Amino acid sequence: MKTLTTLSLLAAAAVLTACSTSPVASTQKVTIPFAAHINGHNFVCGQSYNAVGTTASTITPMDFRFYVSGVKLIDAQGRAVPVQLEQDGVWQRGDVALLDFENAQGPCRNGTPATNTALRGTVPAGHYQGVEFTLGVPFAQNHGDPTTAPSPLNNTAMFWNWQGGYKFIKFDTTSSGLSEQKPGAPSPQGPVTRYAVHLGSTGCQSAARTAAPQAPCANPNTVAVRFNAFDASKQTIVADMGRILAGTNVDVNAPQTSPGCMSFAKDADCPNVMAALGLAYDGQPAPAQGQQLFKLR
Repeated sequence: MKTLTTLSLLAAAAVLTACSTSPVASTQKVTIPFAAHINGHNFVCGQSYNAVGTTASTITPMDFRFYVSGVKLIDAQGRAVPVQLEQDGVWQRGDVALLDFENAQGPCRNGTPATNTALRGTVPAGHYQGVEFTLGVPFAQNHGDPTTAPSPLNNTAMFWNWQGGYKFIKFDTTSSGLSEQKPGAPSPQGPVTRYAVHLGSTGCQSAARTAAPQAPCANPNTVAVRFNAFDASKQTIVADMGRILAGTNVDVNAPQTSPGCMSFAKDADCPNVMAALGLAYDGQPAPAQGQQLFKLR
């Protein structure tokens, strides 16, 4: 009996030892979905959207893409844990990713056929209840040569010059201009008005536009985004450009300025756009309510 009892104890100990040394996953995969909207409606190349801006205008977008970086998930203790982005060689490189919602169809003909609507990576195994990221490209990667940079920083359509760096947001559209039409008058003829929102760093000092600045730009114009309650398995992060244009007349353009708002100082088309992005602009502080571009669905 003693021999059997001893063998039984040894067998039990072996089972416990096997259980305690069995491999346990140290990381877990995560996919963070994004969507693009205009006033709550899905962004689609070639589709028109009404009731946009202060004059309830109709617009037809031609482009919508943006860079994000510094992606983190927030755990139950409120700690921000970095997401190690999957290095896919196309959309994600290092800590930077490009979200691209245009497909080169119709008015988006200057874009690319491929789209990207999610971030993919890994985090330490655990429970997470929030997310944070930065809209924009970090200074260290923002002023290189896009013709030699790896994807997704090789996209010249998303680049100004070495001095200014990348366009963190590229949103282009045309407007019907119907806000200018008087009641009962015939529909206006001729070309429609172009309106763009190109967000990027400004006030960057360098020897020339083809030279990278050595010190951070006066206006980095990166946007910190954080949602304390976010479930990647059930929710989507929505970028709604209609919210950014809500306080702007998209049918007109300030004289002697680029079409729409391209982040540069002294542009009368920019104050409401930059405020909606949660950014200080031209001496005005950042609004207390923060950015209005991203929301959860």
